[in-house]
Amino acid sequence: MQLYSSEEERQKAFPVVQKRVFLAHAGVTALPSCAARAMSEYITECSREQQEFRDVLKEVARARNDAALLLGVHTEEIALLGPTSLGLSLFANGIAWKKGDEVIVYADDYPANVYPWLELQNRGVRIKWLEVDALGRITPDAVESCITSATRLVALASCHFQTGWRIDIPAIGSLLRKRDILFSLDAIQTLGSFPTPASEVDFLAADAHKWLLGPLAAGIVYVAKKRFETCRPTLLGSWNVKSPDFLAQKTIEFEEGGRRYEPGVLNIPGIYGMRASINLIAEQGIESISSLILERRDQLETRLADLGFEFLSPRQHEPLRSGIIAARHPGYDPALLFASLERAFISASLRKTRDYGVWLRFSPHFYNTSEEIERVTDVLSESIRE
Repeated sequence: MQLYSSEEERQKAFPVVQKRVFLAHAGVTALPSCAARAMSEYITECSREQQEFRDVLKEVARARNDAALLLGVHTEEIALLGPTSLGLSLFANGIAWKKGDEVIVYADDYPANVYPWLELQNRGVRIKWLEVDALGRITPDAVESCITSATRLVALASCHFQTGWRIDIPAIGSLLRKRDILFSLDAIQTLGSFPTPASEVDFLAADAHKWLLGPLAAGIVYVAKKRFETCRPTLLGSWNVKSPDFLAQKTIEFEEGGRRYEPGVLNIPGIYGMRASINLIAEQGIESISSLILERRDQLETRLADLGFEFLSPRQHEPLRSGIIAARHPGYDPALLFASLERAFISASLRKTRDYGVWLRFSPHFYNTSEEIERVTDVLSESIRE
């Protein structure tokens, strides 16, 4: 299955492929041309008009609506804020915690989804560390075994950033709803690559700069409407507190909907770029994108296994695998293989784990081709023969 009719069309949509094989979407993506163009056109117009010219707020509204459609939620539940850590911090700081409340956290999650919750210990909150049987593999049973009568919130990532294990969002969401436990989700490693049903969680945050193929520091924050009073805005300004005629009031009354979490001027260039990327994802279809990602990922796994590589990621038979594949060759330094890839203009990542050493991390997207995967494994094959 291929979504572009010609290589010329693919290169026009993704200029990065003109000079390199890009398999680092779990890190920071290269921008597709549609996002770069949207940002450039906005910035150029800003040299002719004031930065909040006539169409800007309309574009913000459209971006809010498109983000809601992507997540399958209501527009009024969306705030346009990045990076991911900002949204997660808003959730952690906005809840009225009681001494003795417990938050379940995975210690080997990305730091942005650990530190906001860890800081709550200064407010009397207890952190319960989730225990798993494999790095990044978080199951409903593992979550359930950690729950106590004091559990107030569970903070998880939709996919582990090192190994690529995805979580079963609906199953965990159902488990927590039955117990009236809040569910916060760091969705940056699946948004744009796999279905990420926000309606199953209470809070969600994701920046656009990975699988969503958008710019840095533009992101989506979701708060379920029923949780607006549970999570009080902690960043305040003239945009989210009602200020008629820009005059401060003697009482605080928040704006309606997700805007209540946006304190001031938004990242407008980023929102233009992010909206273009969201529409690109929507046009291709998330199910089609997921299928193509797994096709490329599984092709890479097969070829690497033939070369004698070992894997930290779930294997092809696992339904909750993602586009991330962490691998290394037992006889070669991953850093040297990474350098070989760089010299061949192949973008991957080098990631160190707490207990399992250093690994090459590959993360192909839907527009990567079978020929590109073969190119990667050819370079690695040559490197381990030298």
